[in-house]
Amino acid sequence: MSAHAAEPLPASVGRASAVVTWAASADQLSEGAAGDGYRLIVHTSVGGSGLRVRVTNAFGDRPLTLDSVWAGVRDRGAALRRGSNRRLTFGGARTVTVGAGAVAWSDPLPGTVPAGTDLAVSLHTPDAAGPASGHGMAMQTSYTGQGDHTAEESGTNWTQTTGSWWYLDAVSVRPSRASTRAVAALGDSLTDGWHSTSDLDRRWPDYLARRLRTARTDIKGVANEGISGNKVLADGAGRSALDRLGRDVLTLPGVRTVFLFEGVNDIKAHTGVTAAELIAGYREIARRVHAAGKCVVAATVGPFEGWPEWDPAGESVRRQVNQYLRSTHDVDAVTDFDRVLRNPHDPDRILPFFDGGDHLHPNDRGMRAMADAVDLSRLNCAR
Repeated sequence: MSAHAAEPLPASVGRASAVVTWAASADQLSEGAAGDGYRLIVHTSVGGSGLRVRVTNAFGDRPLTLDSVWAGVRDRGAALRRGSNRRLTFGGARTVTVGAGAVAWSDPLPGTVPAGTDLAVSLHTPDAAGPASGHGMAMQTSYTGQGDHTAEESGTNWTQTTGSWWYLDAVSVRPSRASTRAVAALGDSLTDGWHSTSDLDRRWPDYLARRLRTARTDIKGVANEGISGNKVLADGAGRSALDRLGRDVLTLPGVRTVFLFEGVNDIKAHTGVTAAELIAGYREIARRVHAAGKCVVAATVGPFEGWPEWDPAGESVRRQVNQYLRSTHDVDAVTDFDRVLRNPHDPDRILPFFDGGDHLHPNDRGMRAMADAVDLSRLNCAR
């Protein structure tokens, strides 16, 4: 079944009814390999028609060609549900070349995709070389193989596994209700899902997506834009939140609200970052999000005593930052993840019941508690 004609503008501009259903921030991966195929497993948050994918060469140093891109519903492992696999086109062509530093949206596919579904986006590149772009810590098993097996619904030729999402950073659909919108979580490893159970979608944004699915709200889509090790102010593990806000969040279609949950990496890195500097970073993110006509919800920074980098000076900065967040009018709402996660008898530490084992990252129970603490009515502000 062929795709519709290409739209002249990105989904976020040319088709206002498109809403992101899955996303993952791109960073630089290892070297690309010519002739490799990737069957990438992603989980939808909101359902709809007109599925599109965004392929990325954001960190490449040369053009990237993809000569076959397909999308289908995953059955199990690398195998697809029979009859679900469809070829994606780009401007009507089966091949797309993405310039260094660029991204490209596919044309929309006919048919509908349900909410809460595992999609398999299959890519093949004939000539990849140099730095690859994608999301390193997926907490999800995907599959690779030599040669072009993208059209196959069988998983037989997908003989290797990967824990990263290669060359793919967003998927959108057109929901049935025109008012439907999405929330994008801008964060670090706590949002990326480290210490949640792999392959079961138990990051806190996943739990939030499940709550939103049955809630009486127009916010249904969830984009997880967490990068492990990410900072608000400085590049390192991914570009800083300030730097990547535009590409990773503001260009996504249908985003109504940005949920900002970052700062612990700035604090514990021992670079001398002050509370005033971190607060200035939050304010700049809020200003830019508001200038784009979107809402901002911020979360307090959780406890981390027991993590090797913890020290009293960093704890002082964390407490000052959280005091600001609890009282500020710079954002539209605040979710107090610190109160959710901390041990009431030792508030510098995470509650043992929620501790993933390293005294910083929550386990599955902690991830769910964080999602449950989000006031869904505050995700849609009056802007």
